[in-house]
Amino acid sequence: MVELAYAMGQAPGGGLAGGGWTALVPLLLMFAIFYFLLIRPQQKQRREHQEMLRNLKTGDEVMTNGGLYGTIVGFGNGRVKLKIADNVKVDVALSAIAAKVTPGESPAKG
Repeated sequence: MVELAYAMGQAPGGGLAGGGWTALVPLLLMFAIFYFLLIRPQQKQRREHQEMLRNLKTGDEVMTNGGLYGTIVGFGNGRVKLKIADNVKVDVALSAIAAKVTPGESPAKG
């Protein structure tokens, strides 16, 4: 009786018609969609931000991640010295610079 039950069981390999490849296709398709819609645009945006940080110079007006506007008056040790008002200068991390702005214009984030 036990031999009969084994004889009626599923074929080895789980009965997948196309093997393991058919189960892998949707995963590869999902990865491709995530890559082109999420990962690639973020990498491009990060490259553009790094390029903007490399091209900063004294006298440029910038906005920090905290929304502070100021003019660069100096650099050093991964920091930027910003003049935010008359006789008011603050040190800000270079990575905290969000955007370079032109005088009198708010930056377009996005």
